[in-house]
Amino acid sequence: MKTLIIGGTRNLGPSIVRALLAAGHQVAVLNRGMNPDDLPPSVERLRADRSSAAQMRSALGARDFDLVVDTTIYNAAEALATLEVLSGRCGRYIFLSSGQVYLVRVGVHRPFKEEDYAGELMHRPPEHQKSDVSNWLYGVEKCEVENCMAVAWATGKFPYTSLRLPMVNSERDHYDRLYGYFLRLHDGGPLLIPDELGLPVRHVYGEDVAQAILRLAVPGDLGKGQAYNIGQDETLSLEVFLHLLAKIASCSLKVTKVYRGKLEELALLPGCSPFSDPWMSSLDNSLSKRELGMVYTPQETYLKNLIAHFEAAPRREIAGYARRAEEIELAQVAEAE
Repeated sequence: MKTLIIGGTRNLGPSIVRALLAAGHQVAVLNRGMNPDDLPPSVERLRADRSSAAQMRSALGARDFDLVVDTTIYNAAEALATLEVLSGRCGRYIFLSSGQVYLVRVGVHRPFKEEDYAGELMHRPPEHQKSDVSNWLYGVEKCEVENCMAVAWATGKFPYTSLRLPMVNSERDHYDRLYGYFLRLHDGGPLLIPDELGLPVRHVYGEDVAQAILRLAVPGDLGKGQAYNIGQDETLSLEVFLHLLAKIASCSLKVTKVYRGKLEELALLPGCSPFSDPWMSSLDNSLSKRELGMVYTPQETYLKNLIAHFEAAPRREIAGYARRAEEIELAQVAEAE
């Protein structure tokens, strides 16, 4: 099967490429070539800015593909350029969307179901709430991508499938969210989290996203013109999740709760606790299990995989850990009060 991956070098990309190669696909990746990769030599590299239809046409020439997997599509302009170039030239197009398409809806409840997408869009947050505006824009623009694809399916049967993902935990997460918790557990100091209940932790393992793509990369019409939530089975509170992580890492857990406003005032969030993000989705995965036969990796199993990966690799400096000394000082003050 001739397969094109748009993106392919960061976070989920390499896992998807390797899964498809193992399944016998002939794989090419298309990206700007800005990030070094360790993909196998058999993978063809094509260079283009995916937001430019002209560059994509030049890079692809007259080729067509049985499957296209798009890991880096974020707005309507990119969707329209993609449709212009790929319409009539791919047998199946799968793109990675986001659970954030539900977070910008009014009146929907966790865990979100695919039909919740039809809800009313919330208004743009006030401009001084910069994080909220940024997250709202991300969700709205992902909705615009989905809407473009739905129109293309309705009018011309463009063979798209949308995979809506929550926060992804993977060995290559370039945001280093889970790795930041790992470093804090190992330094023995307390973890700072907001003094509130917080959102439930219901994420997805990166390898399960690759599994979903493989289940769709088959002849026929399975999933065409549809969207699927891809996410783990378990729903945990943040504190239960942190206890599980500490147990797997063989570390003692120390948690200090601080008023969210104080953490935000000091700009310690999201670095000190990325899973305390108020823009974190929780997805109902029933449809993917029923129609695609998805079997999700248990959270404890994949956390063991990730902790083993972190422990085997040299320690790295990451941006989210750079102010660790300030976190520990604030924890000491909070505990003394």
